[in-house]
Amino acid sequence: MYTVLRAIVTFIYKIVYNLKIEGKENVPKTGGHIFASNHRSYADPVLISLGVPKRFAYMAKEELFKNPLFSLLIRTMGAFPVTRGKGDAAVIDTAVEKLKGGRNLVIFPEGTRSYDGKVGRGKSGVSLIAAKAGTDVIPVGIIFEGKKLKFRSKLIVRYGKPIKLDETELSATSASELKGLKSRIMGAITELVEGDGN
Repeated sequence: MYTVLRAIVTFIYKIVYNLKIEGKENVPKTGGHIFASNHRSYADPVLISLGVPKRFAYMAKEELFKNPLFSLLIRTMGAFPVTRGKGDAAVIDTAVEKLKGGRNLVIFPEGTRSYDGKVGRGKSGVSLIAAKAGTDVIPVGIIFEGKKLKFRSKLIVRYGKPIKLDETELSATSASELKGLKSRIMGAITELVEGDGN
C-alpha cells in the first residue's frame, strides 16, 4: 500500500510542480536511518519520502494531534508528537526505538520553517538521536524559490551522501560533541541547498 501511494503521490507532484529528485543513489536500501532536512513547507515530509522506498516515522508538533481524526491519520502514517523548544526524554526514546526497529526517521533540525530558503543553525537533538541509535544521517535539501510553493514551481529534492558517525560521535555525551556533530549535519544540508548538485 505504501509503495502504491508513494507512486501515485509522486505522479501528482510531478504534474503540480516542476519536480526533480536528485541523489537517489545516496538513499540506503534498508531502513533505520535519519533523514535530516531543511524545512520549507508543510509538504516537506511527503517530499522527502518520494525518493525513499522504505517507510518513515515523523516528529510532528503536538498541536497537529489535537484533532482526533487528523491525529489518527498522521499516527497511521508514522507521526508522533513532540513539544517544540522543550526537551523530552520520551520523544528521544521513541525516535531511537523507531530507528532500531528499521523505520527511517525524518527530522528538521531547524525546528521551524524557513521562508527565505536560507538554512538556519539547527538544534542538537538530531545529534543526540543519531548517537543513541548509532545510525547514519542522510542530509536532504529541499529547494524552491519564494516563500510558498506555487503551481509548476521549480522544486528540487536533493539527497546527500550519508554522514557516518565515528566512534567518538557514537559515544557523544557532552554538549560540545553534540554541537560538533550537529554542525557537520547542518553544513551538509546547507551545501545541498546552496550547491548545484554536482
